[in-house]
This record gives sequence, structure tokens and C-alpha cells, in this order.
Amino acid sequence: MPAAERTLCWTPLTDEGRPGPGMEHLRLCATSADGMVLGVDEDQGPFRLHYQLRWTPRWQLRSAALTLATSGSTRTLRMETDGQGRWRDGAGRPMSELEGCLDIDIWPTPFTNTLPIRREPLAIGERRCIQVAWVFGPTLGIRKQAQAYTRLEHGLYRFESLDGSGFTADIAVDSDGLVLDYPDLFRRLRTGVGGGCPGGTVDQ
Repeated sequence: MPAAERTLCWTPLTDEGRPGPGMEHLRLCATSADGMVLGVDEDQGPFRLHYQLRWTPRWQLRSAALTLATSGSTRTLRMETDGQGRWRDGAGRPMSELEGCLDIDIWPTPFTNTLPIRREPLAIGERRCIQVAWVFGPTLGIRKQAQAYTRLEHGLYRFESLDGSGFTADIAVDSDGLVLDYPDLFRRLRTGVGGGCPGGTVDQ
């Protein structure tokens, strides 16, 4: 991925079972990301989620800081990891419940799918199972989750949630492993020079 800063935007895709308003704005550098998600959750209502991630040049996650703002409250979550599956919270206390997790998966942003895709590149047809620290943005709830990625072809990966839900999705990505289209959930907007999002068109 280029070292120069990039700006990316995703818009949510909705169906009758999910509220529609929302947008993500992400500032991305070679080893860090600063994202803001505006959304509406069925149970929590409107929310604003700010997240900051840092990783090594080999895409090994090192830290995550999240701030959730909802009606009348603001909450934060801070974590650090050694890249070998050991985690600590913002006060330096071990988070044994996340032992073995190498990546983080934050809902609702498609960006965190890029982390395992870039950390361990797959050959076409190869499938890999991983453990991630799964964060539910509208509450900042966190738990370990098993997932799998299969590279179907150049620019296309099959994501599987192995938590018993049976959820799968074939995700289209660009040459940097950044999501272009996440069926029924997210689509990236095309941005012009300077990265402005308003009025952007859908990336193809």
C-alpha cells in the first residue's frame, strides 16, 4: 500500500431489516487508519464510531482505540497487542479472552477485512481460518470470533463467519486489498483528487 495518505468512503447498503442512514470516512496511511462511522442501529439508535488502528509494515496489528458516541453518552475502548495473539486493555491489564487473536474485526466497517488479507496473502484457491477480536461498534462489546478467508480469484475473497451463524460473503477488493463491494452491506464511493467524499460515485 502506498505510504501517502489516502481518503476512502463507504456507504451502507440496506434492506428492509436494517436502518439505512450512514457513511464511513477513513484516512489511511501505510501503518495506521483513522476512521469515522455514522450509523443507526436497530437497538441502540443513532451512533458515531471513531476508530484508530496502528500496525507494523507487515500488517501485524499493534493497537486499537475506539470512541462511541450515542444519545447522551460517550464510551471508549483501548487495546494493545503484541502481534502474537496476546492483548492488553488501556490500563495494561491482560485480556485473556482474546488470546490467539491476531486481527480485529470492527462492525460496521469493511476496512478491517483488509488486515488479514494483507497480513497473510493467500494463493488463489487457498483458505485460511483465523481468530479475531470482534467488536460490535454500537455498544463496544468485544469477543473472540473464528473466521475464514478464501481467495477465489484476483480481487475476490470469500469471507466466512465460523461462529455458527453460517454467514458468508464474497468480497471484491482492489489491488491494495481494500473493499470495493461487500454484497448487501457496503459499497465504496469513488473519490477524486484530495479524497473528498460528498458527491462521490460508486467505485467499480
